[in-house]
Amino acid sequence: MARTERVPAVPDATASGLVALFGRAAAVDGVAPVSEAFRLAVGPARDGVVHLLRLDHAGALVGYAQVAGAGTADAVAELVVEPTQRRRGHGRALLEAALSEGARSVWAHGMLPAAQALARAAGLVLTRSLHRMTRRLGPADAVDPALPEGFSVRPFMPGTDDETWVRLNAAAFADHPEQGRLTVADLRERMAQPWFDPEGLLLVVDDTTGAVVASHWTKVEAGRGEVYVVGVDPAYQGRGLGGPLTRLGLAHLARRGVDEVELYVDGDNTAARRTYERLGFTDAAVDGQYTRTST
Repeated sequence: MARTERVPAVPDATASGLVALFGRAAAVDGVAPVSEAFRLAVGPARDGVVHLLRLDHAGALVGYAQVAGAGTADAVAELVVEPTQRRRGHGRALLEAALSEGARSVWAHGMLPAAQALARAAGLVLTRSLHRMTRRLGPADAVDPALPEGFSVRPFMPGTDDETWVRLNAAAFADHPEQGRLTVADLRERMAQPWFDPEGLLLVVDDTTGAVVASHWTKVEAGRGEVYVVGVDPAYQGRGLGGPLTRLGLAHLARRGVDEVELYVDGDNTAARRTYERLGFTDAAVDGQYTRTST
């Protein structure tokens, strides 16, 4: 008989199995089943993180769910089922287990019909959308744009700019449910990833004060470029930095030989979406967050 096991930590052997499972699901669905933050949390125990392993009657791993922020009002889950084991109740069992752990919402990456149906059957409603936008890059993109007068750009310096960047990011994303909560430890965890390149984390400086007032963090992984994080200090918003800041990152990626770039933006962030559309980005996929409407 299939069962769901709750574990506070994921052993290395199981973690390797989960990475393989994520890959198989992505190959079938055309979208990654879990987000970067959830992938990074697969491993040793972390505060507020619960892992749920779905095992078949023989003890083989057939699904996985994770609850982040467990014990808080913002607890959120993501889950995946082995493609060959779907339509056998494993997804429903994982979702029920996640909800019993206090998850208030669950992400449906790619808004796949089966995931949407599962969420709706559990009484969850769509409350948030996250758009993945893409754009091709060419030789013309490799030229740095001019910044407004009084500003200059330099690369991030690990060990020197860590706290500065986290403060800037927190201010720029004060109302964002995930990005604005990144800590120095979170930053350094990402800096430890194979894809991290300090030259690709661009900082914009106010030449008068020397303060870092904006940043564009780019990412290149498996040959694919990403506008990873773009943020402007609220005190400097409306001063013409947004467009040039984004193009600076695109220029860096183009010089790295990347021919396509992607980014993620909230569906209700109309201003940002319009900026990206003006720069040639178009929607490629949408993730949805489904939330409980009552206790």
